[in-house]
Amino acid sequence: MVNITVPQQNITQVFSRTVLDQILLGITLCSFVVFLYIMAVMLFIYFTSPSAREEVRYVLFAHMLITDLIYLLSSLFLFLASFFPVTFPAPFCYIVITVSSSSMKVTPYNLAVMSLERYIAICFPLRHGDFCTMQRTNIAISVVWAIGLIPNFVDFIILFVLVDHSFFLRNLACVRVYFRVTPAQNTIRDVIYISTFSLVGLIILLTYIRIMMVALKVGSSKASAIKAGKTVMLHALQLLLCMTAFSYVIVEMLLKEQVTLLLIINFCFFMCLPRFLSPFIYGIKDEFFRKHMKRFVFCKGQKQVQN
Repeated sequence: MVNITVPQQNITQVFSRTVLDQILLGITLCSFVVFLYIMAVMLFIYFTSPSAREEVRYVLFAHMLITDLIYLLSSLFLFLASFFPVTFPAPFCYIVITVSSSSMKVTPYNLAVMSLERYIAICFPLRHGDFCTMQRTNIAISVVWAIGLIPNFVDFIILFVLVDHSFFLRNLACVRVYFRVTPAQNTIRDVIYISTFSLVGLIILLTYIRIMMVALKVGSSKASAIKAGKTVMLHALQLLLCMTAFSYVIVEMLLKEQVTLLLIINFCFFMCLPRFLSPFIYGIKDEFFRKHMKRFVFCKGQKQVQN
């Protein structure tokens, strides 16, 4: 058994609670609420539009929104728990960390499924209705969540086997490092992240190439193929935004003495901003969401969204 020594003070012990710290925290939380509202609006549009709930691509987009919301809310809790010297029961912290980690991995898998759906729609238009049914979509969503949870399940087994069981009875700060007891956990995490983004990137690239090959052919489907190709490239941009989380290591090295600033930059630029921009760009690009979002921007969103 590995005996984990939890410091009496967490990583926020050096915070001086200056006025600047409070201002940065206030700006961060206000921005979070604004972007959260935009995501909630897009979900409202989806759930109040029967036609959207019947289209596979919108179902997958709504799933991405919900996944990102889960990730953002769990990350907000972890951010506040790191910012303030508060402790929680170890099992509760581990569950929140698991939810955050799993939802982070699910979004790239969901982007791969969205790209494959566009690939089938363009390259096999007559079979799209057969391949992309609601039942198969629900199965695909279940599979990506299962894949996202498997690494965390392995991590839990390692933790359960190696640490003294009294560890789970402690109260501690919700910081990921407390649950990293062996280098194998970091290795598994790195391998999973690298393989995930490499595989998803390859799928997006191959689907884009295949769709653009269709676009080069003269025919009635050329315009739709070009549009689908742009959508797949948008998924590639979304994937790159997800990958910005790895930049945190570089910033951590540069600002390791500025704990407050490091936490805020990590939360704003590597956790929140990519997850906010990704669905926002997609929603603005999509004609259906763009049309209905204007009603909310001009305070005309009181009525139920119509087809």
